[in-house]
Amino acid sequence: MSAALRLREDYGARELRVQARVSRDADQTRRLLALAAIYEGASRGAAAAIGGVQRQTVRDWVAAFNAHGPAGLIDGKAPGQRPLLNPEQRQVLRRIVEAGPDPAVDGVVRWRLIDLAQWIFAEFGIAISKQTLSRMLRQMGYRKLSARPRHHAQDLAAPAVFKKALPPAWQRSPEATRQAGR
Repeated sequence: MSAALRLREDYGARELRVQARVSRDADQTRRLLALAAIYEGASRGAAAAIGGVQRQTVRDWVAAFNAHGPAGLIDGKAPGQRPLLNPEQRQVLRRIVEAGPDPAVDGVVRWRLIDLAQWIFAEFGIAISKQTLSRMLRQMGYRKLSARPRHHAQDLAAPAVFKKALPPAWQRSPEATRQAGR
C-alpha cells in the first residue's frame, strides 16, 4: 500500500468550495467538493463516497490537483486515433490532387475517391476507405465538384433562343413614382 499523497498547501476547503460554486463542469465540481472534504479532515474513503468513486480515483484526483491546481480536475479531450497519413504524405496527396491525373499514366481523366485511394495504397502502402479519404480531402479544403455534362454536339447559341427577357427585378411601385414627381 502506498503512502497517502498530501494536498497542496496553497488551497483550503473554502477556496475549493468557491471554485466548485463557479465551475461550469459538473465533474470538476464533484472532484473539488471531494477534495474540500479532505481539507476539512475527512478520510479518503469519505471523499470517495462524496465523489461516488473508489479511493484510488481520489488519489488520482489529488495527484492531478497537486500538479495543475483546480484546472487539473477537468477532463481533457481524448487524443483520438492517429491520422492515417502524416503531414508529408498529405502534402504529396495535395500536389497530386492539384496537378490532376495523367490519363496515360494513371488511366483516368479525373480523380475519383476510389482512384485516389488506390494511388495512396500503391504509393504509401496504406489502405484507406473512400469515406475517410473524402473527410480528409474536405479537411484539406477540397470539395467534390463536377462540371455539368454537355453533349459534344451541342450548339452553344441554342440555349439563348429559349431564355426569356425578364424585366429588371427591382422596379419602383406606382406610389413611389407619384411621390417622387411631387
